[in-house]
Amino acid sequence: MTNLVKRKSRPLGLFLVILGWSLTIGWLLSFATSVQAVDPNSPIGTVDIVPPQYQLAQELYLENCSTCHIAIPPAVFPSQTWNNLVQDSQHYGVQLKPLIDPPRFLVLKYLSTFSRSQLPDEPTPYRFSQSRYLRALHPGVKLPNPISLGSCISCHPGVNEYNFRTLSSEYEQQK
Repeated sequence: MTNLVKRKSRPLGLFLVILGWSLTIGWLLSFATSVQAVDPNSPIGTVDIVPPQYQLAQELYLENCSTCHIAIPPAVFPSQTWNNLVQDSQHYGVQLKPLIDPPRFLVLKYLSTFSRSQLPDEPTPYRFSQSRYLRALHPGVKLPNPISLGSCISCHPGVNEYNFRTLSSEYEQQK
């Protein structure tokens, strides 16, 4: 009789061990990948919701890039463009002091995380007019020619606060 009880309890014991292990792994994975909730009533402001682990990198990007011009959302250019821009001291005809690590690494990580991929045959774009993503992010919008940083301000009045979600009243009415 005791052998019969032992045989029936083994599958149940194995099932409980696997269930406990699965629940623990699931709980740990949900904890590791959780993103802080955003208040739905508050304006997001920036282009993307930035998880806490990227907020310092975004601040470094804004601190280093928006002092001379508006900070461009990472999604406008592919990662390769950002990689080249951040590591090159020659920046559109101006000699810059290059970022050094660790800020350089953090900024590159932020930009590559929130940028887009580049097609294998696609040349690396360095101008808005060359960026297929700029056009994809502006469906139905007649973009000026040439596109400049100043063009952004006419539709996005909050660019100085890195807010590309708020549109000018003229474009808000077209929605």
